[in-house]
Order: sequence, then structure tokens, then C-alpha cells
Amino acid sequence: MAKISAMSLQDHLPPLNREFVAHFGEMGSRWGINRTVGQIYALIFISQRGLHADEIAETLEFSRSNVSMGLKELQAWRLVRLRHQPGDRREYFEAPGDVWEIFRVLAEERRRREVEPTLSMLRTALLEHPATEAEIFAQGRMREMHDLIDRLMTWFDDVQKLAPETAKQLMGMGAKVTKVLEFKDRLKGQLSGKAQSCAVSRDTDTDSADQRLG
Repeated sequence: MAKISAMSLQDHLPPLNREFVAHFGEMGSRWGINRTVGQIYALIFISQRGLHADEIAETLEFSRSNVSMGLKELQAWRLVRLRHQPGDRREYFEAPGDVWEIFRVLAEERRRREVEPTLSMLRTALLEHPATEAEIFAQGRMREMHDLIDRLMTWFDDVQKLAPETAKQLMGMGAKVTKVLEFKDRLKGQLSGKAQSCAVSRDTDTDSADQRLG
């Protein structure tokens, strides 16, 4: 039975599957991974069952060594899971079934590899005592960047604690939340405008009273 599955997989991929795999290969370099790793992951992601390295190599026409290195990289990113089947020594690889779980893991890994080193550098820079006007200006810009990234990471941590369904509902509320915030800004602007008008009116009344007394 396993041989039949392997032979059917070795045949050319259906057009839709082939298009998806090719696209992930092209996008791989933009996401910080090479073309081979992108295509390997795309194939595993859309497969109905776990695949072993030989199947992946034959389907994508990659060398066995390139597939092995690609699978190691995907395991390092925690984007594939290793499985064993009874009576079979080969290792089978599959993607998490929940797309939200894939997104969460990918976001965590990118944070660990890219965001946290930047935050660490910024924290160190903000502890320095600037000696020139140029350094004072640069440190101010760094503080703005640090505060924004830190705020985003705090929000990300809060979202990570939510159950998947709750997080999806929160994302679906994006437009509604935006409208509420826009309304709040408009209301704040109107109140600020009224306060300024009242202040100007009081100043005018005071000036008029002074002129009468004078």
C-alpha cells in the first residue's frame, strides 16, 4: 500500500498544487529562507499525510542532501513535525494541522531571531550618555523605535495568551475597533476645540473688562 502511495506522489503534482509549491519557492528568499526550503514546506503543508525525505526529493526533483538540510531548517523553525509509522524506519514529516498554530510558531521564531536582538541593541544604546547633539538626536529616534517595538511585543504577548478562536474573533473586529478609535479621536478633537474656544472667549472677556476699568 505504501508503494502505491509513493508512486502516485512521484507523478507530476496537480496544477493547483504545483502552482502553490512554485509560489512558495519564489517567495522563500523574501521571507528569509531559500527556494528549496520554501518548496519543501509548501509540499508538506498541502499533503494529506506525512512525507518521508525520499518522497519529497523525488516529487520536487531535489537531491537527497538538499532535502535533508531543508528539513533540518524547517525543524529548527518548528514548522514541521517528525512522525514514525509502525514497521517503518523512515522518518515522516508533517505540518501542524491548525494554521493559527503555524502562524503563532512562525511569529515566535521571527521574534526570537530578529526582533529581540534589535530590542537588546536599542536598550543598550538608550543606557549610553550622548556627548554630542547628533548623538542626542539619534538616541531620541532610537527611543521612539524602542517604545514602538516594545509596545507591539507587549500586544503580541497578550494575543499569544488567547485561545485560537478568541484571537481570530479579535482579528475579525479590526474594522470595528478602528471605527471606535476614530470616533474617540474625533470626540477628543471636538472637546479640545471647544476648550480652546472657551479659553479664547475668557481671554476676550478679560480684555474687555480691563479696557472698561481703564
